[in-house]
Amino acid sequence: MFMAIANSNTLNLERVLTTLKSPAGITISASIIAAVLGAIDNGFYVIVNAIVTGGMWALVAMGLALVFGVMNVVSFVHGEFFMIGGLTAYFTFTPFSDYLMGNPNPLFEAVLPILAMVASVAAGVVVGILCELIVFRPLRNRTREQWVMNSFVITLGLSTFIVNSSQFILGTDFRGIVSYWNYPTLSFFDVYVSFDRFFVFILAMLILSAFWLFMRSSKFGRAIRAVSQDETGARMVGININGIQTLTLALSSALAALAGACLLFMYPAYPTVGLGPLYNSWFIVILAGMGNVAGAAVGAFIVALLQVLTTVYFGEGWEYTVPAACIILVLIIRPSGIFGSEVRGILNQ
Repeated sequence: MFMAIANSNTLNLERVLTTLKSPAGITISASIIAAVLGAIDNGFYVIVNAIVTGGMWALVAMGLALVFGVMNVVSFVHGEFFMIGGLTAYFTFTPFSDYLMGNPNPLFEAVLPILAMVASVAAGVVVGILCELIVFRPLRNRTREQWVMNSFVITLGLSTFIVNSSQFILGTDFRGIVSYWNYPTLSFFDVYVSFDRFFVFILAMLILSAFWLFMRSSKFGRAIRAVSQDETGARMVGININGIQTLTLALSSALAALAGACLLFMYPAYPTVGLGPLYNSWFIVILAGMGNVAGAAVGAFIVALLQVLTTVYFGEGWEYTVPAACIILVLIIRPSGIFGSEVRGILNQ
């Protein structure tokens, strides 16, 4: 019995050591050390900011990784889904907020931001479904040759169309809010965090957990994973490929739209607001591994930490420079990302 326990402990120790020696383990360990040193030098707010921001970037990046992993779509329209979510939340929240200024209702004031976020999710789902039915499905039915390059060009075209349409219809004005809730600021280890930032972080963690359970335990989640691993095999066992790909794009755009709504107090909605979130999403997806949805959630916090430390030590103008340099190193040293790519046959597409 004691020998069995000893052998089990040895195996567990070997697994831990193997994980720590892996690219992912080394990167995560280095990030933790950097976070601790940054907190010692500049205060605990470095870690708090990285965690809060990372939760939102995880939502956007997981959606991008999902659509890439299942559909092999190199999406450059993902930032516009973020923008649509922000606009939807603004036009849902602002009129009622103005009404409540003259007609106070504490319960409705507390629920209104959540209604705005739900509306943004619905808008994201609708836009994702329309993009699949009008754009990607006809292209997929017509030809599969050079699919990755074709999808890249098409999403660039979609991005330009949505940006210009938004600018033509709504103009170039910034549409944002100061805050969703007028609640007191919270304090964690002498670091002050607004209630809005705290709420959206908790919401992000709940969404990420629910999304993980959905992918692991639900019938549709297992079907999505099956299609991402082997589309031909999934079709042979009766999975509706078109339906799964429509669901995938709807989920992806909904996650991005929700992030846009949640961060409306930080990123006012305007036609090109999605550019920054798009950059961050691709930084995260490349760092984690193309199509690796779970890895993207972890990579989001690493990239957020890099951005926070870069802003602290180099200034806001360098916010994207250091993460971009790290991504270049990742592509040179480990092209499949620190967690490994999960995209089937990407080199043959």
